[in-house]
Amino acid sequence: MKSQEAPLAVNIRPEVTILSVLQHLNYKPWFALAEFVDNSLASFLRNRDGLKALHGKDFKLRVEIEMSPDAGAIVVRDNAAGISRMDFPRAFRPAELPPDRTGLCEFGMGMKSAACWFASQWRVRTKALGEPEERVVYFDIGDIVKKKREHLEVVETPANPNWHYTEITLLELGKRFPQTKTLKKIKDHLASIYRVFIRRRELELVVDGEPLTYHEPAVLSASYYKDPEGSSQVWRKTIEFDFGMGQKVTGFAALRKEGSTTHAGFALFRRDRLIEGSGDETYRPIEIFGNSNSYRYQRLFGELHIEGFQVSHTKDGFRWEDEEEAFLEILRDELEKAPLNLLSQAEGYRARPPRATTERKAEAATKHVTEVIERDVPPVLGRDLAKGPDTTPPPAEIPKSSLQASEQTVQLKLLSQQWEVTVRTVVDPAVGDWLRIADSEDDDRCRGTSDARHLTIVVSLEHPFVSRFIGAHQENMELFIRFAVAVALAQIAAADVGASGPQTPLLYLNNLLREALANP
Repeated sequence: MKSQEAPLAVNIRPEVTILSVLQHLNYKPWFALAEFVDNSLASFLRNRDGLKALHGKDFKLRVEIEMSPDAGAIVVRDNAAGISRMDFPRAFRPAELPPDRTGLCEFGMGMKSAACWFASQWRVRTKALGEPEERVVYFDIGDIVKKKREHLEVVETPANPNWHYTEITLLELGKRFPQTKTLKKIKDHLASIYRVFIRRRELELVVDGEPLTYHEPAVLSASYYKDPEGSSQVWRKTIEFDFGMGQKVTGFAALRKEGSTTHAGFALFRRDRLIEGSGDETYRPIEIFGNSNSYRYQRLFGELHIEGFQVSHTKDGFRWEDEEEAFLEILRDELEKAPLNLLSQAEGYRARPPRATTERKAEAATKHVTEVIERDVPPVLGRDLAKGPDTTPPPAEIPKSSLQASEQTVQLKLLSQQWEVTVRTVVDPAVGDWLRIADSEDDDRCRGTSDARHLTIVVSLEHPFVSRFIGAHQENMELFIRFAVAVALAQIAAADVGASGPQTPLLYLNNLLREALANP
């Protein structure tokens, strides 16, 4: 007779070795620090009544983050309600879900995962509101993992029951300690992430002694671009739509008064805390914003509060599953809905400075340009005039350079002739000319070999004129290419009609710049 065996059971409680894995999470420093702020906010919101009863109705949460480069440490402290004795075991056990998952702390991993990502050693000192002890617990991840410790000593000392705080000290950060450039981004992103709580004056967030503030973008007030003489209106609208099943979106969308290639875009929130789109990493899906060189990309912004969708466990993105496409379709419809079509206005509107400003800048610029003409033009133009006209026809082709930056070819039909126009840019400092043109129409060897006329326009991006005025971030690159194309086409077209004076190429140039190449 077969003996009965005890039912098989598998222990699935997480090993403490999971702590060593947390250092490999795909965190950014501001989202890791946000985990500590989330804990502070959750404690404050959960115990707000008791804290205000003790300190008065104007009491607000204060969270301080201090970077100590000499010690290689980060300290995060708050005046929230502390970690109670009842919550203490769960708060430090890996992957232990909190009983209430409707707030900012829902995965039971925030403080632990962020602390382990930053540091190999960290300490928590906390005093819970209404309890008579301060508690301190110390984590040494290397020692915990090596010895597989499942228990850590908690040091308790007597303290005033009315005191309340938590202080987290991150030690041994190594390469994870934020550098100067990163520190500026941390401040910008944290101010962006917690803007709702800062606006409501519920949170004072201080980094290295600097209280963080969120700077609200000014909203465009202007007439519709197709009716420039019409009445001015504020380009901001409320957004609200419902997917059903508890999934809905509320908030606003607007156009920035001043365009920005880095800070336009949407910020997506859940439970008043930003999840996606902080700082200079705003949410700009191409389905709505187009490419990065579009005017929509620089002007459209807004805040959208999203309910009913899950977020990643690092709280830096939404888990859309298959519903992001539907979300974007509905959002686009809302943005285009009359009477304020934000997408149309963003694409078509062009800011014009006040007339007095234009006149003042034009006077200064004209004065500078005429000084340059007086000083530098005579020797150059005088030399070329002395040589007489250059009657050499343009070449049929221009050999490609190994330092070519880009090339695009388009097909045109002008009158009854097919044109093939190639625009090429080069970054070869050995090329002395800013603009070169090749035209197969003027070369006997190429005639009759194809039905199309081949025109090549080559622009040097290493030319001194381009280097001087292209801008620190090459923001004027497209301007130079558009102007080069206009000059080349106007010159070729004027030669085709046998123009001998300057009026015809100028006419063609002005028309191309106004009616074609000024378009988005």
